[in-house]
Amino acid sequence: MTEKNKTVQISGADVAQHNSKDSCWIAVRGKVYDITDFLDEHPGGARVILKCAGRDATEDYDAIHPPELIEETLPASAFKGTVDPATLDRPASTKKGVKNVQEDDKRDSDSPPPLSAMLNVRDFEKVAERHLAENAWAYYTAGADDEYSKAEAELAYRKVLFRPRILRDVGKIDTRTQILGHDVSLPIYISAVGIAKFAHPQGECTLAAAAGHEGIAQLCATRSSMSIESIMKARTGGPQQPIFFQLYMHKDEKISEATILKAVKAGVKGIWLTVDSPVTGKRERDERLKANVDVGEQNNSIGGKGQPVQGVAKTLASTVAPYLDWNTISYIRKLTDLPLVIKGIQSVEDAVLAHKHKVDGIVISNHGGRSQDTAQAPLLTLLEINKYAPHLIKDKKMQIFIDGGVRRGTDVVKALALGATAVGMGRPFLYSMASGYGEAGTRRMIEIMREEIEQNMALVGATKISELRRELLNTSRLERDLSTFIAKL
Repeated sequence: MTEKNKTVQISGADVAQHNSKDSCWIAVRGKVYDITDFLDEHPGGARVILKCAGRDATEDYDAIHPPELIEETLPASAFKGTVDPATLDRPASTKKGVKNVQEDDKRDSDSPPPLSAMLNVRDFEKVAERHLAENAWAYYTAGADDEYSKAEAELAYRKVLFRPRILRDVGKIDTRTQILGHDVSLPIYISAVGIAKFAHPQGECTLAAAAGHEGIAQLCATRSSMSIESIMKARTGGPQQPIFFQLYMHKDEKISEATILKAVKAGVKGIWLTVDSPVTGKRERDERLKANVDVGEQNNSIGGKGQPVQGVAKTLASTVAPYLDWNTISYIRKLTDLPLVIKGIQSVEDAVLAHKHKVDGIVISNHGGRSQDTAQAPLLTLLEINKYAPHLIKDKKMQIFIDGGVRRGTDVVKALALGATAVGMGRPFLYSMASGYGEAGTRRMIEIMREEIEQNMALVGATKISELRRELLNTSRLERDLSTFIAKL
């Protein structure tokens, strides 16, 4: 930003004239930017920005982006001056009453129940559904296609039964463990979640604060709605609080490199490379809501000028590289010596390959059922590893994590008994801070999970995590779903 432009006052009428692809200005928090040359580079495409051309784009921008991103992305010459926001038009979506995620009003006028009334993780989800804006709820909850994979992830845990051992002294339960060498109080971590601002204005920073107080780890997404620097500053557990960085490789290798080096400089404890979404799954809840909004805005011209409708997910994922291979591991290794985890393992064969490439960890995940529908449940993949490649579990050089469908302490105990080091939870953490609960809500949810894990460890006859083994489980029902064909390992 130049000193000269700091004092240039632009009228709302002048801004409104720059409302086309040939000359596109937007205003964000009273600052005017010429983004004409950036339109074709925008990850979500030019169409998203053009809806705000010549108008106040603050609400649309702040709903998704970190505050400082616009000035980090645009050249200094793009800043034109300042404007009184009261003189500007807002995008049509806001004027027509489509809820923006930063609005104070709720989908219902009822107040959320007190945190003391929240007895399990699903309670937070039920309240969040009533109070989140429609676009936020659609983005968070959507699975791919008919959402079978999303449902099967939870169902798999129901197919596994406990075989408790009795007459064991369980007067003291120890839930502590280590994730990539970092001490944590619970074998759960906050999975990478995009656009946490949808749930709370401070988004991922709120999660970082709660994680620090409760002694758990956090995985921050490439598409976090808060900057990695602000998330690191929000830690309440000191510099040793483990925050890892989930990486989407960008189509532009230089951008990927800059993203990695920025995260390393910020002080993250490891890089977790997402490999299960080379393309974005068809998330119909998300796309259907966007389609309905567009129809209302464009007089039934679906998608606008023949363009396909894109929900939030596809808009954000448009820059993700589809050409990853095993050589990507060596590429990242050249940039940093931080621990490297491969996120998105969905078969025992790929788990074995990851081990051969000497990664520090894998995450068994099908992206929360958001990428390919009818992909097998993560717990089933963990059972595959336990049965066909048990050496991966015994080798402590590569830790095994799992996410998707975890809603109870019993789920966590089962995953650990099958060989997982820790379990990731994503959507539940978003719901926990929604509805105005903020950090207190997230800490309450962690408290609930802590109580359930401790209780079920005691009931199954284990006092520490190392005592959780497969013989404490009856997996016969889930084993019926195991693949009858396993490639040569």
